Amino acid sequence: MSKTSAPARPGPRPGPHPGPGGGHRQEIDGLRAVAVLLVAAYHVWFGRVSGGVDVFLLLTGFLVTGSLVRSAGRGTFRYGAFLGRLAVRLVPAAVLVIVLSLAGARLLLPEARWRDTIAEAVAAAFYYQNWHLALGSVDYLARDDGMSLFQHFWSLSVQGQFYLLWPVVIGLAVWWAGRKGVSRRRVLVGVLGAVFVLSLAYSVLMTRADQPWAYFDTGARLWEFALGGLLALLLPHINTPKALRIPLGWLGLTALVLCGVLLQVSTVFPGYAALWPTLAAVAIVVAGTTGSPWAADRWLTLRPVRYLGSISYALYLWHWPVLVFYLAVTGRDSATPVGGAAILALSTALAAVTTRLSERVVEAGRGTVRAPVVAAACLVPLLLSTSLWTARLDTQQRQLEELLADPARYPGAAALLSDDSGGHGDYPDPVHPPPASAAQDVPVTYEDGCNQSTAGTEAITCVYGSDDPARTVALVGGSHAAHWFPALEVIAERRDWRLVNITKGACLFTDAPQLYQGEPYTACAEWNRDAMTELRSLRPDAVFTTGTTTSLDTTAGFGEEVLVDGYVERWRELGALGIDVIAVRDTPRLPFDAVDCLSGAAQDECAVPPTESMAEESPLEDVELPGNVTPLDLTDLLCEPDLCHPVVGNVLVYWDASHITTTYMRTLASELERRLLVSTSL
Repeated sequence: MSKTSAPARPGPRPGPHPGPGGGHRQEIDGLRAVAVLLVAAYHVWFGRVSGGVDVFLLLTGFLVTGSLVRSAGRGTFRYGAFLGRLAVRLVPAAVLVIVLSLAGARLLLPEARWRDTIAEAVAAAFYYQNWHLALGSVDYLARDDGMSLFQHFWSLSVQGQFYLLWPVVIGLAVWWAGRKGVSRRRVLVGVLGAVFVLSLAYSVLMTRADQPWAYFDTGARLWEFALGGLLALLLPHINTPKALRIPLGWLGLTALVLCGVLLQVSTVFPGYAALWPTLAAVAIVVAGTTGSPWAADRWLTLRPVRYLGSISYALYLWHWPVLVFYLAVTGRDSATPVGGAAILALSTALAAVTTRLSERVVEAGRGTVRAPVVAAACLVPLLLSTSLWTARLDTQQRQLEELLADPARYPGAAALLSDDSGGHGDYPDPVHPPPASAAQDVPVTYEDGCNQSTAGTEAITCVYGSDDPARTVALVGGSHAAHWFPALEVIAERRDWRLVNITKGACLFTDAPQLYQGEPYTACAEWNRDAMTELRSLRPDAVFTTGTTTSLDTTAGFGEEVLVDGYVERWRELGALGIDVIAVRDTPRLPFDAVDCLSGAAQDECAVPPTESMAEESPLEDVELPGNVTPLDLTDLLCEPDLCHPVVGNVLVYWDASHITTTYMRTLASELERRLLVSTSL
C-alpha cells in the first residue's frame, strides 16, 4: 500500500533470503498485488474488509526495518533525510488523490457531507485520520452519512505515525548495543520482540473492550510492524529446504485469500485474529522465490502481477473514492458485478497515471534539502482549497444566522401552535440550520465534554446556570434526553435555575440490563450506578429524563415505543430522596436520515406519520406512576397530528434520524416552560 525506502530495482539474489545487504524480492511485489486486490475486491463487491491491509503493515515493518538496519550499519542514517525521502514518495500521490476527490465531492456528494469531507481530507493529508475515525467510532452522535470519502486513509495514517516512531526505536537500540558492546541484532530482536508482545497483548485487550476504537488505534497495530521487523532481522538466518518452501508458499497464499471469507475482519480485528493474514504473509516471504513452476511464487513474480504491485499504493488510494462516487451517482448500496469491474479498471488506470506522475516528483525532489520542500509544496493546493471552501461555508452560515433572529422568518415550533399549515408552509428564506452544518447544531454540552461516550463509565457532571439558583434541575439519560438541553438552558436563564447535565450516549436511566450494538452494555450499567451516586449527593429539585423509548436495541426494536423496564423503580428511588421526576415522552424517529432525504427530495416527501415509531397513546398513560413523577408529552411541538416533518417553521427539526437540532429545541423553550410551570412544582 505504501512505498518505502527499500531497494526498488530487480537484481540478483544470493539465495531465497537476502541478508542486510539488500537484494530485491520480486515475490513481495506480487504479494503487494494480491493484498491490494483483496482490499479493493472486498470493499467493492462484499462491503467488508479482507485482511489485506494487515499484510501492508507487516511488509512496511519488514522493509523499513531492513532499510534502517542497513543504514545504521553503514553509519549513514539521518532521521530528517529518512523522513524527507518518505514524504516525497508518499505525499504527492496522496495529495493528488485528495484534491481530485474533493472536487468530486463538490460535484457528486450531498451538501450535508461537505464539512465532514473537508475535515477528513485534512486528517488524511496530515496522517491522523485513524484517530479522527477512532473518535467518531465511539461517538454515539456520529451521523451515518454513508461511507466517508477518505476513511481508507486510516491505515496510511497508522503507517505515517510508524515512520515517525520506528527510526527512534531502531536508533536507540543500535546506540545502546554499541554503548554496551553487545550484538546489535540480538538487541534489536529483543526490542522488537518486546514491542510485538506488548502491542499484541494491548491489541487483544482493547479489541475485547472496545473493538471500534482498537481497529484504528496505532498502539493496537504496532505489533504487526514489529512482526515484519523481526522477520527482516531473522530471515537471513532461516534456511528452509526448497521442498518445504513450495507448500509453505501455497499455504500462505491460500490462507491469505481465505482470511476475509472465513473471518469477519471488520469486527474481530486487530486482536489475535490479525495473526492470520500477517502469518500468511510471513509464510509467503519465508518461502521466497523457489524457481519451481509449481510454486506460488511462480505466479507472484509474473510481470503483470509485479507491475500491479508496483502501483499498489496508488491503487489503494484511488479504489475507495471511485467506489464512493459510483455509489453516490447510482444510488446503490453496493456495486454490481459489471459496475465493480468498472471501478477496479478505472482505479487501476488512475493508479498507473498517478504512479508515473509521482515518480517524476520523486526525481525532482531527490536530495536531502529538496525532498521535504517538494513534499511540503504539494500540500499547498490542498490547504488552499480546503481553507477557501470552509470560509465560503462559514460565510453562508453567518448570513443565515442573521436571518434567524427574525421569528417571522424562522418561527420553528411556534408555527405548530399558531397556524393551520402544520408548521411547514412556504418561507422565502433557506432552512436553518443549513443541512450542510446540521451535524454541528448539537447541544453545547458535547463541545464542553459533558456527555459521556458509549465506552466511558463515569457519570460526568456539568453545571450550567445560576450560582444561587431558585431551583436545580438535573438532565439525566441518553442522547434523547441530552437533546432537550438547549430548551432547558433557555428556561434556566429565564427562571434563575441551575441546570446539571448527566448524560451518556445510548444509555437509558435504569438499572435494567441494556444492549448496545447487540452486545451487553456493561458500561451503561456502571454509569447508571455512578449517576445515582451523583444524584444522591446533589439532591436536585427535579430530574428531567425520558419516560419512554423508541430505542434501536436497548429494550425494544425500532417502532415499538415502550415504558422501559426499571424506569418506574428508578423513579421511586428518586422519590425516596425527595426528588421529583419529569418523564418526557421519547421523540419520534424517522426511518431515514432527515438531512440526506432533504438533499434529494422535497420536504413533504420526507414526512412520516408519528406512529412510524410512536405508540398510538403514550405508554405512560397505561401505568400507575409514583407520586413524584410528572409525565410530559411534547410530541405536538415536534409533529402535527398525522405527520412528522423534518422542517417545521422553516427550522430543521432533525439533524439525523432521531436527534433534534439545538436551533429547533430553542424555538420550543417558551411552550416547554409554560407546561413545566403549570404541571410541576418548579
